[in-house]
Amino acid sequence: MKKKTPKDCVIEWLGDRVMEASPSYAVFSGPDSTPNAQRPTPNAQWRKKGRFDLEKRLLEFSVRIIRVVDELPNTRAGHHIAGQLLRCGTSAYGNHGEVEAAESRKDFIHKLKICLKELRETRRWLRLIARSGMLPDAKLAPILAETEELIRIFFTSIRTAERSAK
Repeated sequence: MKKKTPKDCVIEWLGDRVMEASPSYAVFSGPDSTPNAQRPTPNAQWRKKGRFDLEKRLLEFSVRIIRVVDELPNTRAGHHIAGQLLRCGTSAYGNHGEVEAAESRKDFIHKLKICLKELRETRRWLRLIARSGMLPDAKLAPILAETEELIRIFFTSIRTAERSAK
């Protein structure tokens, strides 16, 4: 569908986008002139970046922990470590749900500390797996790095919450 505008500009509707054909849009005056399409707007930048979602990140972390546990050897030591890693590695996701439902600031901080404790325990079990050679370092390096990042996130969150509570 084509429609004429008062300034002889033809606007063509192409489903979800608009194409404007006019000589005035093609000419820019001055060296610093740029079309509006080249000037970023806050809304466009926010859409590209996306919102940080800790819950989604913890869910993906738990899934990765489950995959690591499934790859552990079928030995007595493998079973023991698998059980320990499965419990602590997936509990941060569940405890984060508790954090979101905290009843007070003190409760919020306490539940964040539980998540941090579980992540630190997860790091220890992953380091034991790496040191014992149960899985190759190449498979454990990414999950160890993610564990470190999550520990930093929770540590900073706790520190921030404690400062703002005073």
